[in-house]
Amino acid sequence: MRDVVFRDRAVYFARGDTLVLADLHVGRGEAADVEFPLGEASDLRERLEASLAAFDPDRVVVAGDVLHQFARVSDAVDRSLTGLREACLDAGARPVLVTGNHDAMLSSVWNGPTPDSHEIELSSGPSGGPSDDYLPKTVPGPVVVRHGHERPPDEEVDRTGLYVVGHDHPTVEIQGRRRPCYLFVPDAVAGTPALMLPAFNRLPAGVRINGMTGDEFQSPFVTDAGSVHPVVWDPEADERLSFPRLRELRRLL
Repeated sequence: MRDVVFRDRAVYFARGDTLVLADLHVGRGEAADVEFPLGEASDLRERLEASLAAFDPDRVVVAGDVLHQFARVSDAVDRSLTGLREACLDAGARPVLVTGNHDAMLSSVWNGPTPDSHEIELSSGPSGGPSDDYLPKTVPGPVVVRHGHERPPDEEVDRTGLYVVGHDHPTVEIQGRRRPCYLFVPDAVAGTPALMLPAFNRLPAGVRINGMTGDEFQSPFVTDAGSVHPVVWDPEADERLSFPRLRELRRLL
């Protein structure tokens, strides 16, 4: 985990040369039913291109909910998704789309596989970069990317070192300001930890985790809300801000 870089609602695994983001929700702007354009397509592409330029990854993996609407894909959504694919290919990165619960129509607009999960094999070698006491220094197995709306099969859990999921769109409120956050879950499923990503699309408001219990999370990867560690990427300072477990953080807010 020392070779993991957090940036703009995404995470880069240096030893897997893979950028992971979740919950694109392409078409969320259309579903808002407003009379002025929300700039969703350009925002998604420009921010993806910025992360591609920053990391130059070999792969870009989207952890589900690529689409927003369940039963309709408009021409505008198709163009937006094509633009995201082109951004990846122009940067020399292979896009991989993992299926989420919103993605019933994904195969109709994506010319390629749409698996339920994707494995990232981490190369061996010394790790470096900043770390925190709660982050494991090594991952004993592959990193597996899933959307996070369903419990993974037991045989997969047994050989997985870390899960990366989305689904809940977590945010944390600090000093009256809500910020999208990552959640490190030390015991997500059968002892295997997970990293939950915020929604890459900035239109969904997200859920405020400050007072949430495990039962209030939609993802089965979070059952003990108090044990999760929020992580915030500060775009102004371009740095990661790590916080104690939520049960301890609540006393400080």
